[in-house]
Amino acid sequence: MRLSVNNVTKRYRTVTAVDAISLDIQPGKIQALLGPNGAGKSSLVRMLVGLTQPDEGEILVENSGESIELTYHDFAYLPEDRGLYQDRTILDNLNYIASLRGLKLSDIRSDIDSWLERFELTDRKDEPLRQMSKGNQQKVQLIATLLHDPQLVILDEPFSGLDPVNQEHVLTVLNELRERGKTVVLSAHQMELVERLADTMLLMNKGRAVAQGSLQEIRDTLLPKPVYRVTTNAQLALDSWQGVEQIESMRKVNDEQVEITFDADAGIDQLWPQLAQQVPIKAFAPIQPGLHDLYLNTIRRQASDEKSSEEAQS
Repeated sequence: MRLSVNNVTKRYRTVTAVDAISLDIQPGKIQALLGPNGAGKSSLVRMLVGLTQPDEGEILVENSGESIELTYHDFAYLPEDRGLYQDRTILDNLNYIASLRGLKLSDIRSDIDSWLERFELTDRKDEPLRQMSKGNQQKVQLIATLLHDPQLVILDEPFSGLDPVNQEHVLTVLNELRERGKTVVLSAHQMELVERLADTMLLMNKGRAVAQGSLQEIRDTLLPKPVYRVTTNAQLALDSWQGVEQIESMRKVNDEQVEITFDADAGIDQLWPQLAQQVPIKAFAPIQPGLHDLYLNTIRRQASDEKSSEEAQS
């Protein structure tokens, strides 16, 4: 099942929650939606599952190359806010949600038992939800989401409330969905988990796309200039390399290391021997920032740019 988002915009009164977003999500891939609170992720998710409609643009779903209308059999949606019945047991909740999906309890009883065992909930299946921790309730909701074996899975904050062990359980489940050719879209704040999991990502801020693609493509977009960590005499390097044209900036990390940002067009391979003639270099390596650092630096930079623009206009 392929999901295409074409130039979609969603407005709420004076706020543009989603601003001309486009995505192409292929079967057997995991697409992550990333951004700070208020970035527009949940607004986009609500349009993907049909709870709201775009003001502009379109969302298309294809199955085996043919355009289709989604039915509740085709997809699953895990909302950020839980939709479970607190006064009923785990088993009551799962049986009821399965019946809403049109599933026969006799057909899925073994599936429910398997899921409960996998998430270590078998011994608690007859306890009411209100006695469960936030993490255990999240596990129950995830089971309810996947019980009917959907082709399209849309998850809003699936790791919410989970400890590291259960986060790993969910990572394993999502990887299995990908291996089975499912189409998965998730919104999450846990950058280190997303970095390990997602095939493609969309980084949003204030409704707009900041960068999208694979992690390397996002790095190329947000960090177009090469940055290296150099092991050398840091102070001597700062003094000696200050006037090198291809070096945009230098930062002392400690007495034996300096961080250098080069111009995008710098011929770095040819430059290293010249620098080493001035100051001996013990080692150098490119810095590959993780998604967390890219995310924070980009959002902070945009906030700073907006503040400078506002000050200039006032």
